[in-house]
Amino acid sequence: MMMEKKRTKVVAAVVKDGDKYLCMQRTRSHYPYISEHWEFPGGKVEEGESDYDTLIREIKEEMDWDIFVGKRLGNVEYDYPDFGISLTAYQCKGGDDEFKMLEHLDYKWLTKDKLKDLNWTEADRKLIETLI
Repeated sequence: MMMEKKRTKVVAAVVKDGDKYLCMQRTRSHYPYISEHWEFPGGKVEEGESDYDTLIREIKEEMDWDIFVGKRLGNVEYDYPDFGISLTAYQCKGGDDEFKMLEHLDYKWLTKDKLKDLNWTEADRKLIETLI
C-alpha cells in the first residue's frame, strides 16, 4: 500500500514593483530538487496561523522586511519526491525599507517575460504558469 505523502501548507509572497517581480534564490539544501533553485519568498504555515500572519512573519524572519499582503492569487498542489506542498500565493507589496538576504543566496527583480529564464522550484514554476 502506498503511503500518502504529508502535504505541507505553504504561502508565497508575489512581490511586484512596477512591472518587475521579486525572485529569491534558495540556499543549498539536502533535497537536490529545490537546493539553490529560485522561488517566491514565503514559508510554512504553522498550526493555528493564518496565511496572512505567516507571510508577515516569514518575510520578517527571512528578509527583515515589512510587506503588505494583498489579494490571494491562487493555489497549486505539487508533489516532490519526499514531500507534497499546497502552495497559496498572494499579491504583495514591499515596505519602504530595503530587505536583507538572511536566508537566501541571491535575488533578482524580473519582468514577467524573464521569469522563465530562472531555475525555479517546480511548485513555483507551476505557480508562474497558472497565475502570472
